[in-house]
Amino acid sequence: MLSTFIAIITVIAAIVLWTISTQRRLVVLDESINNAMSQIGVQLSSRFDALTALLDVIKGYAKPESETLIDAIKSRRRLITAKSTPDDVLRQEGIVSEALGEIAMVTEQYPELKENPTYIKTMEAVQTFENMIRISRLIYNVCVAELSREIRMFPVSMIAGMLGFRQRDYLEEQQPGRTNPTID
Repeated sequence: MLSTFIAIITVIAAIVLWTISTQRRLVVLDESINNAMSQIGVQLSSRFDALTALLDVIKGYAKPESETLIDAIKSRRRLITAKSTPDDVLRQEGIVSEALGEIAMVTEQYPELKENPTYIKTMEAVQTFENMIRISRLIYNVCVAELSREIRMFPVSMIAGMLGFRQRDYLEEQQPGRTNPTID
């Protein structure tokens, strides 16, 4: 009787310890995803700042067009946080791409603007932030894959939902037709 009781207690303790261990592992993976999304938000915010600086340079050449663009960008700027969704990121990237397309149209009208050292430096900063966003997207998708893999495997799949963990959406590549002005 005592050995049966000890065996039952041992099995229950093993299940509790396994559940705690699994929950801790899932929390780490979930926090990695939240951190990666926050990093994307930081990069997008920096890219918006670079766009604003770029518009300040353009203002000296094309004041009416730049003021319209500045107002449009400031009204659409929204920060991406750890709780943001991949759709939020895609919308923000679309806004930036649209603004870059409009900036490219303005710079075509003012060829001397393309030769301005501040314009060149600022465009390089915009492109640097775009590359950093690509890296951040990759990190986010790797973290999502790790959590998804863990959640889908037996026996974790039995308790993941009960513990409040769910699969997350991947960040898809932005649609073709995206405008990326280049420095000539």
